[in-house]
Amino acid sequence: MDHHAYRHALAEHLERTEQPFAREEFASRLARVRAAMRDAGLEALLLTDPADIFYLTGYHTFEVSVHTALVVCAERLVLQVPSIETGPAVVTAAVDEILGYRWEGIDEVIAPLAETLAPYRHIGLDLFGAGLRFGVIRDLQARLGADRFRDDGGALLDAIRLVKTPAELDCLRESARITSVGLRAAEAMIAPGVTDNEVAAEGARAMLAAGSEFMSLQPIVTAGRRISIIHVNHKRIPIGRDEPVFLEFGSAFQRYTAPMMRTAVAGRASREMQQVRDLCRGIFEALLAEMRPGRTFDDAARAAETVLAPHAERLFFSGVFGYAVGAQFPPSWVEGTGYIARGQQREFAADMVFHLPLCLRLPGEWGIGLSDTVRVTPQGGVPITDNDWQLAERLA
Repeated sequence: MDHHAYRHALAEHLERTEQPFAREEFASRLARVRAAMRDAGLEALLLTDPADIFYLTGYHTFEVSVHTALVVCAERLVLQVPSIETGPAVVTAAVDEILGYRWEGIDEVIAPLAETLAPYRHIGLDLFGAGLRFGVIRDLQARLGADRFRDDGGALLDAIRLVKTPAELDCLRESARITSVGLRAAEAMIAPGVTDNEVAAEGARAMLAAGSEFMSLQPIVTAGRRISIIHVNHKRIPIGRDEPVFLEFGSAFQRYTAPMMRTAVAGRASREMQQVRDLCRGIFEALLAEMRPGRTFDDAARAAETVLAPHAERLFFSGVFGYAVGAQFPPSWVEGTGYIARGQQREFAADMVFHLPLCLRLPGEWGIGLSDTVRVTPQGGVPITDNDWQLAERLA
């Protein structure tokens, strides 16, 4: 049985049986995208980012390294997947047509995709999105003409995805609940001599047991000096007495992630650690006050920078005070649709959701990281996650 026969046989029994949302949710999303396309003068969108494809169709798989594409136009949705992804396409995707190609035959991608796009003169692309292979767009442009393709497709979809629907907010709340379960379980493991791997393993076990799907980013656990190194992870290293332990977890529920950072201490927190905790909290409060409609991402970043400024020469901070979260796939839970940072002039709107990753690092010594995932409301930011913003002291 080849993948074409497999697709039809599977559809007889399981077609669309694992869609994450009701048909009406996808219809509403698609209607908003098609209206935006008409306003922008686009006849078609060619999407290759797994999260964008999921957003409009429900299609999901853990294998996101292969070429997959969605063509969105006024009259139909066409999903192109490799043969090994036929099953997920049949059971999860609400589309009008599935185009399959042999997994090992990447050269088979171009002809059917070009035929699908041929009727359209104005095709939007996301040139900065995941999954758009140079070879694919080069060959499509050679066949159809480069003048048909425009680079504004990504911005069009980002503006829509930034504002979450009620169904999306429900998924983020459930992810927040599961994330909290994992963090509590991991914190309970912290003690001198326990390894960072053991802490991460317990957190992962607890989140999976509580209902998490495969996560877009695995649990992050570092201790002591290693916290001061941004973006390293557990590596079989024992935790020292009175060392801080940094935890950043994010469960996945229907692919939605509400991350949270916590820092606990394997003993007593020093006065300086508590002072940095206070600074993190002060930055957080400044951000919440600005996260309301009519204020820009830049306004919020500047307010946060004002709190950080007296300490900015001594403590390292990434420069991004928040990033949008929603539905994502490995290798990251960062949605990529919006960032709270200097120079970002987009205005907040109600029901945007951001993770505020406030980790301050003292190079070569330690770091303190605390965060919440926050929803924008007319009154300001409101946490979805349940951080208590304390340094938990794990005393023997």
